[in-house]
Amino acid sequence: STLSFQVLLKSDTPTGDVLLDETLRHIKATESAETVQTWIELLTGETWNPFKLQYQLRNVRERIAKALVEKGILTTEKQNFLLFDMTTHPVSNATEKQRLVKKLQETMLERWVNDPHRMERRTLALLVLAHSSDVLENVFASLADDKYDVAMNRTKDLLDMDPEVEAAKARGAEMIWAVLAAFNK
Repeated sequence: STLSFQVLLKSDTPTGDVLLDETLRHIKATESAETVQTWIELLTGETWNPFKLQYQLRNVRERIAKALVEKGILTTEKQNFLLFDMTTHPVSNATEKQRLVKKLQETMLERWVNDPHRMERRTLALLVLAHSSDVLENVFASLADDKYDVAMNRTKDLLDMDPEVEAAKARGAEMIWAVLAAFNK
């Protein structure tokens, strides 16, 4: 099953991204291969397995937000919530956000290929992550009602596909289907 897919390291060549490179080091350091599900739990800090704590990434959300602030995508603000201040990271580069929204909208409408295996892998991955983050509806919210319905129906059909079957046909995108299966679990 895709949930039991083991993550095998093909290359430990540094990517230049601090979090990705740290993840590569962790994957390389494991004595026996871990599953996609286990890595998602470890890398998001959603497990406290005492035998695998050394593979957890620390402060993942904060580090991702900091990297996006450094790239000019987000900004940092303090927001007051009655009794305490909280750091928030609103979008500062609306152009980049709109580029991604437009890309997903076009993929599901004008450039619809009706076959996930003919979709660009990064776009398919973005679609899966937007769905798993519960922001996919927002991506299509600006569309006219008829286009919104088409985009949402196509997205639902795509995300309702059996990850097991699709991973077997994936030719290089197996990880995307394994991640979808893990998030749908």
